[in-house]
Amino acid sequence: MHRRLVVLGFYGSVLDGGASDKRWDKWRPTVALCQHEDLVVHRLELLHTRTALKGVQQLVRDIALVSPETQVRPHCVNLADAWDFEEVFAALHEFARGYRFVPERERYLIHITTGSHVMQICWFLLTESRHFPGQLLQTSPPKRKDGDVAGDYRIIDLDLSKYDRLARRFDEERAEGISFLKSGIATRNAAFNELIDRVELVALRSREPVLLTGPPGAGKSHLARQIYELKKARGLVDGPFVGVNCATLRGDGAMSALFGHVRGAFTGAAKDRKGLLRSADRGLLFLDEIGELGLEEQAMLLGCLETKRFLPVGTDTEVTSDFQLIAGTNRDLSAAVRAGRFREDLLARINLWTFALPALRDRPEDIEPNLTYELERASRRLGRQVTFNAEARELFLAFATSPGASWPGNFRDFGAAVLRMATLSAGGRIDEDTVAAEVRRLRASWSDAPDGSAQPDDGDEPDDGDAPDGSARPDDGDELLQADVPFDVGELDLFDRVQLREVIRICRSSRSLSEAGRTLFAVSRTKKTSVNDADRLKKYLARFGLSWAELTGAR
Repeated sequence: MHRRLVVLGFYGSVLDGGASDKRWDKWRPTVALCQHEDLVVHRLELLHTRTALKGVQQLVRDIALVSPETQVRPHCVNLADAWDFEEVFAALHEFARGYRFVPERERYLIHITTGSHVMQICWFLLTESRHFPGQLLQTSPPKRKDGDVAGDYRIIDLDLSKYDRLARRFDEERAEGISFLKSGIATRNAAFNELIDRVELVALRSREPVLLTGPPGAGKSHLARQIYELKKARGLVDGPFVGVNCATLRGDGAMSALFGHVRGAFTGAAKDRKGLLRSADRGLLFLDEIGELGLEEQAMLLGCLETKRFLPVGTDTEVTSDFQLIAGTNRDLSAAVRAGRFREDLLARINLWTFALPALRDRPEDIEPNLTYELERASRRLGRQVTFNAEARELFLAFATSPGASWPGNFRDFGAAVLRMATLSAGGRIDEDTVAAEVRRLRASWSDAPDGSAQPDDGDEPDDGDAPDGSARPDDGDELLQADVPFDVGELDLFDRVQLREVIRICRSSRSLSEAGRTLFAVSRTKKTSVNDADRLKKYLARFGLSWAELTGAR
């Protein structure tokens, strides 16, 4: 596709200026760049200061005479001192952030001949950093008096790999991009943070397909959307975000949904359908659970990725769509290839950049910052501010980060739990009772078997302490313990059952939570400079969905 040429430059009051007829006797860089027969400028974005307005108006008229096909668009920038590096850089940076670049349809050249040396340096830096997604353009006067009046020009394509030191100046903006991908959540898991660092680099440097893997609810859809928003903010895409879960595309309708159809293609096709791939033209297409696509759809998708062309259902006329693909899956696609359910060539095509998102249970240090994020999101959905009281927050975090919190639905489970507590909070304040009720609900929903008992791992052999079916043998006190806890005691190790029974016994024989805590932590409390026995006991009970009030009848 032929791209229109757009030049960005700055009005040079010395070189470009002049109002008398003698101005045509001298070489003026901005006029000259529009006089080259082999460099047809479709649009000139001309930056200038407020004091240069009259000269700019004259320049626009002169360009119209020598190059009627060039559209000149003046832009007044707030610049008092063209030699102040900080001021010039800020002005150009602000212009770049606000300008709508369309690299798919336009080619950009940055004219660095006019303006102060500081201006030229700033043009260079912002082009090198891809704030201006183009190449540098240097013009020069004719070498001889009888030479071409337009003079010469040179296009400079920066080799970014040579400027690593300069790239460090933009660490702060890169950090902003990384924070954006994480929705502003200050995650602490080193592996996840490293993954997002790589995602940010790939998102801004590559248009190749990206594959996001991970369990359901790990955040694949959310990350795909954030990648799109980041690319859009940097002018790397100007089309829409189009997402679909491929598990919802079944039968004959799958081909039509993806590739579209023409009217009359099949029974019920009363009008043309654009299809998801064409809808994502110049944008980003997110195919979640791509492993659920049929082999025929996989073949057509591969062809489209290679050629950007495909046939809608019911026509022999090809259509085009230039989109970037992000695919998501919770399946082992290599195993699907071996089983004949997924095309090996398609996997090779989408597997260039693969990022495996970890499960929530593998990121316990990230639960606290995500709790803040989910609570803010719940508040927006409910239309009212919701907070935890300090004790309730600690109770929930103690449970959420405990080994017994498996979070099988990952962030879907986590976000739903916070939303439920926020909805049920009295006066917008989540208390300990609300947390305890939610913990019981989560434990019940996470039971491995239909009857609520945990199942042994495949291949486990019963030992002397196991029953013939591999489950732990019941203890004499298990029946009493079962009456106190809101889950099957078979989910706990023998060590935990014995300890929990004794804790419950001490609680019921004590007059207060603090007294029970002093009894249970009698040795360790003497080694601490600051003790809070009641708080330690609360957190322990919360791990099992229990509270002091429930165990003692709220006496």
